[in-house]
Amino acid sequence: MVNEMRASTCDREVAGEVQMARFNYAAVDVKGREIAGVLDGNDTSNALRRIRDMGYFPTNVTRVVNTPKASRAVPAPTRAVKPAERPARKSVGGIRLRFLPNNKVRSKSLASFTRQLATLIDAGLPLLQGIEALRQQEKNPVLQRTMARVTEAVEGGSTFSDALTEHPQIFSKLYVNMVRAGEAGGMLEVTLKRLAEFQEKAQRIKGKVIAAMAYPTVVMTMAMMIVVLLMVKVVPAFQDVFRDLMNGRSLPGLTVFVVGVCDVVRHQCVLMACSAVGLFIAFRIVGKTVKGRFAIDSLKLRAPVFGQIVRKVGIARFARTLGTLISSGVPILQALSIVRETAGNAVIADAVSCVHDSVKEGEPIVRSLKASNVFPPMVISMVGVGEQTGSLPDMLIKVADIYDEEVDNAVGALTSLLEPIMIVFLAVIVATIVFAMFLPLIDVIVNGMQ
Repeated sequence: MVNEMRASTCDREVAGEVQMARFNYAAVDVKGREIAGVLDGNDTSNALRRIRDMGYFPTNVTRVVNTPKASRAVPAPTRAVKPAERPARKSVGGIRLRFLPNNKVRSKSLASFTRQLATLIDAGLPLLQGIEALRQQEKNPVLQRTMARVTEAVEGGSTFSDALTEHPQIFSKLYVNMVRAGEAGGMLEVTLKRLAEFQEKAQRIKGKVIAAMAYPTVVMTMAMMIVVLLMVKVVPAFQDVFRDLMNGRSLPGLTVFVVGVCDVVRHQCVLMACSAVGLFIAFRIVGKTVKGRFAIDSLKLRAPVFGQIVRKVGIARFARTLGTLISSGVPILQALSIVRETAGNAVIADAVSCVHDSVKEGEPIVRSLKASNVFPPMVISMVGVGEQTGSLPDMLIKVADIYDEEVDNAVGALTSLLEPIMIVFLAVIVATIVFAMFLPLIDVIVNGMQ
């Protein structure tokens, strides 16, 4: 009995100390204004719940460390990812080594999970039962383990969105914030359906681009292998023949040039390969810096043929993401912040950042888009109409559909244009090699006739 009383007293003391944990938070209110402050809570989930109870949408919650009271506190169950569960770094110079195990989930699998969960919830199945049913039939071990941890977190008192935030390598900020907005509005199944449609549409466009570029890539690879084989095996064999036929006479200029290129390829192939790898790694490292990424993305947008495709892909992604977030109930400023982080292009992200700052000052979106000089007039006009009529999300989705179709057509046209260009390019290279090899024979024949 005494031991039980002591244990109870210790539990109350520990609970009292845990309650003294403090959290810094950043949030936005219903009008989109940013708010920051400090509050007490048992753990991160409790702090998030208290912030939402105050009518705010939390964007960042961080536990305060090294405070006098918190230093004596027993670590609160913040459900942080254990060190063993954290995804190991599998990259060199920012380059992912894809042959190593990966803790990420393919977008196709995540879209399928989202669609099925929305269907189960819409059919009246409770959230936990729906997740458990999907976990039992899931074949991807990473997603299966993640579902189990999400279920444990929800059973422990966390909301579904809070449980998802513990797995940022799988669930993006876009995903988490849309789920959070769906929970707040009581329409989680509708939000999940929109998320699934968003992911499926993005995957469909990506698949079309990859499929369209697969054939030219394979043809170009095989052709270059043939050219390298000619330069490494065939041309050196002709060199021995030329040495016997020319009897000390100099070779024609074109033949000398082709033979010199072949010698470089044969004897300096290791150095050339190492240089190519070094340049690629340097390019990736520069791309990880802010200024380097901005410069590279600027060049992508200004590229002669591919620039327009890159721009259209970026605009479609911006419009679809922003329209999906707003239609799901995410405040406009928070939605713009998410779009900025998921833009995929530093130039477009910088433009979205300027739009965010302008909207925060009370300016309309259409004026900010026009001032950015990144978005075409058609996009600005449709956004302006949507803003005036109160149908901004629908207009943004229409813009995304239009530009997705334009990307599809542009990729198809580019593919049909690349085929004859590759044929002519390779024909010129092979013809040059063949002609260079026959020039000495012609020279020998002409001199023999004389």
